[in-house]
Amino acid sequence: MKSNISIVTSKGLVTIPSKLRQKFGIFKGTRVAMREEGSRIILQPLTRAYIRQLRGSLKGGPSMLKYLREGRKQDREL
Repeated sequence: MKSNISIVTSKGLVTIPSKLRQKFGIFKGTRVAMREEGSRIILQPLTRAYIRQLRGSLKGGPSMLKYLREGRKQDREL
């Protein structure tokens, strides 16, 4: 993996190199999510392709509606 180095400005801004912007579909106005993972900061462009990739990723898990109903039932019993 090739490293790309940028410098943080006094306002906290970082420039993403143009090759990476093109590769990941980052254009003016693209939102980017940031999360901390150990000692790293992960940038995730929130593009249409990324959102499409998430479709169905929560299928098969417990129903949130069922969870909420059970919680309310427990509250009423108290």
